[in-house]
Amino acid sequence: MFKLPEDLENKYRFVTLASKRAEQLQMGALPRVEHPERKRTVVAQEEVATGKVQVWDPDQELDLEAGAEEEEEE
Repeated sequence: MFKLPEDLENKYRFVTLASKRAEQLQMGALPRVEHPERKRTVVAQEEVATGKVQVWDPDQELDLEAGAEEEEEE
């Protein structure tokens, strides 16, 4: 299992952020870590744990489609 990043105050935020990131990956976003045939949920958790995903405020709605488009531009 992955260690909770210091910039996240609790496990709920970690799980919520990883869930939203897994949705982005499902919609076609490019992974930010190497992932030899791993599930998108595990890739998303690793991305959050290693700080590859920006922490967002759960009170704000995350535009998942915009996240996928941003990665394509990089």
